[in-house]
Amino acid sequence: MSAVPRWALLSAAGAPLFLIGGWTLAQAAQPDEFDPVRQTISALAAADADQRWIMTAGLAGLGICHLATALGLVVAAPAGRGLLALGGLATLVLVAFPQHPGGGSTTHVVAAGVAFVALAVWPALAVPHRAAPTVPRRAAPSLGRVRRDPPDGSAPRVRWTALAVTAALLGLLGWFAVEFFTDGAWIGLTERLVAAAEAVVPLAAVLAALTFGRRPG
Repeated sequence: MSAVPRWALLSAAGAPLFLIGGWTLAQAAQPDEFDPVRQTISALAAADADQRWIMTAGLAGLGICHLATALGLVVAAPAGRGLLALGGLATLVLVAFPQHPGGGSTTHVVAAGVAFVALAVWPALAVPHRAAPTVPRRAAPSLGRVRRDPPDGSAPRVRWTALAVTAALLGLLGWFAVEFFTDGAWIGLTERLVAAAEAVVPLAAVLAALTFGRRPG
């Protein structure tokens, strides 16, 4: 059986659905002059946005999904799970402090920054330093100790994959940061790219855990 509960798959799959579905519906409710390439996701949930409840619900659902996935992804290292949960919590904080009409909110911006960074870094810290050994059925209880199967060499590959994912997410986040701080023309596009990528990674982690992280027997 899997070490990861099946409901974690629902929460992980819900994250991109809430995020992408939320901004798709919210953008459709905005006036014709709304530009998703130039304007941020937060603008869809700002205090003066049309039908702001749509994106507000989407972001709240995203945060809750990340918290639930962090709880269910028991095969991940505590540091990684903690950062995933922090990303979900920071998302809920930015929902509680929406962007002000015609300007930003310091609490909102800080919470968004914490969420983006935490959700980019968590994969690199989610791989346990040492994989749990497998206890084969052939171990004789009368020996007073059990034989352990040798490692299959997959741990280094998993660790390098996690590092590569974090590097890619930080690259996207850096691109967005440049656009944000220089008031670039692609603020909205780059934010959507990094946010969507960060929402999909927990789903990939849960699918990998369900596929390969099987308990012996």
